[in-house]
Amino acid sequence: MTFKVEFTPEAEADLNRLFDFLLDRAETVEEAMRADEALELIRLVATSHLSTTPYSYRKVGARPTLRELIVPFGATGYVLRFDIRTPELVLVIGARHQREQDYQ
Repeated sequence: MTFKVEFTPEAEADLNRLFDFLLDRAETVEEAMRADEALELIRLVATSHLSTTPYSYRKVGARPTLRELIVPFGATGYVLRFDIRTPELVLVIGARHQREQDYQ
C-alpha cells in the first residue's frame, strides 16, 4: 500500500519560516545553499518514508493517527508532525526545528 503525502498550507508556511531562518543566519554562499538542501531533504524524507510506513513513527497525543517524523540534518534536525487521514492520504500538518519549542 502506498500513501499520498501532502503538506497543508500551515506546514508549507513552517517550511518557509525555517528556510528564511537558515538564510538569515547564512554568512557564506555554502551556508545559504544548505537552506535549500534542508528543505529538499525534508520533502524527500517525508515523501519516501510517509508514503510507505507512516504507522511506524512516534504517536503524539491520544489519536493513533497523529504522529511525528524526525528528519536528521547536520548536528540536529527537523520534526514533521503528520496525520494519517485515510488509508490513502498522509497529511503533513507542521514542521519545526528540533530545538524549537513544541507544537501548540
